[in-house]
Amino acid sequence: QAQLIVSGGGLVQAGGSLRLSCAASGNTFSPYAMGWFRRAPGKEREFVAAIYWSGGSTYSADSVKGRFTISRDYAKKTSYLQMNSLKPEDTALYFCAAARRPPVVSAEAYDYWGQGTQVTVSS
Repeated sequence: QAQLIVSGGGLVQAGGSLRLSCAASGNTFSPYAMGWFRRAPGKEREFVAAIYWSGGSTYSADSVKGRFTISRDYAKKTSYLQMNSLKPEDTALYFCAAARRPPVVSAEAYDYWGQGTQVTVSS
């Protein structure tokens, strides 16, 4: 059983940056991947980015490519989402999650979810 604790988020102006962190607890934590999802007001949850835990390869949604970077600290069991050049349309509740199987773009692959953190980008 793993618990994911999310930190970061907040209010930022368009063009600004934020970093989200997702720390996992559990001695046997070894997911297939860790991912970030978001849910904007009135919209469905969408995939943002994922990192394969073992190899460190990453995959991002087209909407955030070139602006968001996912990384991980293997020893600290922590995933990060660095968000640069933020836009008002990035405003959403952001979630991190841990998957035990593919596909990393599907929320159905994720078994553990952290609490959401609000990111608000003002224009």
